[in-house]
Amino acid sequence: MKKTAYQKELVIKATQKRGGINNNKKDVMKIQSWLTLFSIPNPGSGTATEIDGDFGPATERAIKNFQEFKNITKTGVVVQELFDMLSASLKEAFEKPLVSNSLRDLIVEAAENHLRQHPFELNIQGQSNSGPWVRSYMDGHDGSPWFWCMGFVQAILDQAASAIGKNFKTLMPLTYSCDTVGNTGLEKNVLSRYQKIRRDPSIIQKGDVFLIQKSRLDWTHTGIITAIEGDVIETIEGNTNHQGSRNGIAVMKRTRSFRRSKIDVFSIGSLI
Repeated sequence: MKKTAYQKELVIKATQKRGGINNNKKDVMKIQSWLTLFSIPNPGSGTATEIDGDFGPATERAIKNFQEFKNITKTGVVVQELFDMLSASLKEAFEKPLVSNSLRDLIVEAAENHLRQHPFELNIQGQSNSGPWVRSYMDGHDGSPWFWCMGFVQAILDQAASAIGKNFKTLMPLTYSCDTVGNTGLEKNVLSRYQKIRRDPSIIQKGDVFLIQKSRLDWTHTGIITAIEGDVIETIEGNTNHQGSRNGIAVMKRTRSFRRSKIDVFSIGSLI
């Protein structure tokens, strides 16, 4: 794989604990981030806590609550083994072996694997688009300016292509920009405009990348197409929400009508 920033999110440099001499602010923030992320699908766990890098009594209590939830000894201390449990969802998303045979099926499988792990952004010190999932998709970058929908798409393409020994960068450059990918698609003649798609929906295939067009050379959001039925595409997309925002909070599965939205489609066929 080319996008390996996620690996840094799976480790801490040393044991972290309240008053620990080896405490590291970045590692404590990682721990606090994962505790808070754990609380999202487990709202009764009592693990949500402030993400400030200070290992105080609240962080210690949140760790003990996590340990209690997992039915393990409540130490309030984070060793690497416990951090492995906190960050297990990220490891599962990026490292679970893919078993599909075709590239298109591999892309859908990888996207579904990530979806099951509830990738979610955090607001850290006033900055949205933050946290370990965003940094994993955005090659270490996070913060409010880092809209991460294309980072998610390219992580999925990278994972799927790598499973069959191919490099997704032969399809498109490494980028976080929908505009860059859209223009690359035009240059390579692999981007189908929404008008053409409405006339011939058979152009759309699972595993392709959709781009929502704002104007002729301006695209605002992207995701992976997982299924097509009638006038509707099913998608898995990052940095979205229930309203389909281009700057949402999570990876979600959505349905979109390609007759009611200006949806262009970037074909991954040349990578097959």
